[in-house]
Amino acid sequence: MKLDLEPVGSLYPFVLTEDQQQLRREIRDFAAREIAPNVSAWDESSEFPLAVVKKLGAMGLLGIILPPEFGGAGLGYVDYALAIEELSAVDGSIGLTIAAHNSLGTNHIFLAGNDAQKNKYLPLLASGEWLAAWALTEPGSGSDASNARTMAVKKDGRYILNGTKTFITNGHYADVAVIIAVTDKTKGTHGLSAFIVEKGTKGFRAGKKENKLGLRASDTSELIFEDCEIPEENLLGAEGEGFIDAMRTLDGGRISIAALSLGIGRGALEAALKYVKQRRQFGKAIAEFQGIQWKLADMATELDAARLLTQRAAVLKDAHRRTTRESSMAKLFASEVAVRICDQAVQLFGGYGFIKDYPVEKFYRDVKLCTIGEGTSEIQRMVIAREILEVHPSRG
Repeated sequence: MKLDLEPVGSLYPFVLTEDQQQLRREIRDFAAREIAPNVSAWDESSEFPLAVVKKLGAMGLLGIILPPEFGGAGLGYVDYALAIEELSAVDGSIGLTIAAHNSLGTNHIFLAGNDAQKNKYLPLLASGEWLAAWALTEPGSGSDASNARTMAVKKDGRYILNGTKTFITNGHYADVAVIIAVTDKTKGTHGLSAFIVEKGTKGFRAGKKENKLGLRASDTSELIFEDCEIPEENLLGAEGEGFIDAMRTLDGGRISIAALSLGIGRGALEAALKYVKQRRQFGKAIAEFQGIQWKLADMATELDAARLLTQRAAVLKDAHRRTTRESSMAKLFASEVAVRICDQAVQLFGGYGFIKDYPVEKFYRDVKLCTIGEGTSEIQRMVIAREILEVHPSRG
């Protein structure tokens, strides 16, 4: 098979297959045509671009990691990370929307669902006809999932859900959501179970839409359950194993957040590279100053190092290896690198970096979420430390 060493922008170190080149071109062309002209307007109004999300579904990106038997594209995490990076280099809001749908809501059903659940939901989600959300976080329990208060009580062959979830991506627009709720409050995380809840179910509604610093075109909302009754067959996985399955889901989700970080960081760096070649001070382009060059060199080196960690996690995921450590390392490093890159990009733009006429202002606002969502940097360090200090017979 013919291989490609051509970089993306000026900063892509990997060998890409012909299929990956084509995927990259299609997403890049789509983003330039359908997303880039609207980024500022969507950001200013916090508009969720549902029509664009549906078009991405028609391209196969809402089922990119699902197998063909469920209507998916049958691609792997390497391709998926490439897709999220390309979208996020133009607008992180779109990258986040697609990531939350694929590797959280949809993937949890794929990983833990029974045949009936997979056959019912996955084709709808893979086609983009339906959008998915995933709900673990609550007002009083973020990093500490054992402190969850949303209850699911079994009664007469049904589960009754009560409680509130917060910071849920796609909350208002999701047709189906995976909910982590307490079924036995005496067992901590071993008392958590997962449930599938469809939009329109009595007692289930989206609540407050958050007014955010960045990623404003991505919908982030509360989900509210008030005596919400769902059938027993909507239990996802075994009762009491919701947290375990959620952590397996996050191993893939953190790869997508690493890719989101790469995209935002790359977008900021590419904007900075263009600017420093054009901006003149003291009779020459500021790109000719050593101080500027060293900043750019550090930004590019760190970005490529983050991409290597992300690629490693994706390759191992595609090989069906356990990637808890590798996913956390990629997410931790890529997110913190991207924050530094966006900070330096604003600095390179000077006063222009602080106004909305230039793209780095938005990248700067968007990127911070990457160090918080799907496990904060502090949680990633805890996970990595646990992994390297303990023996895991199941590794490999």
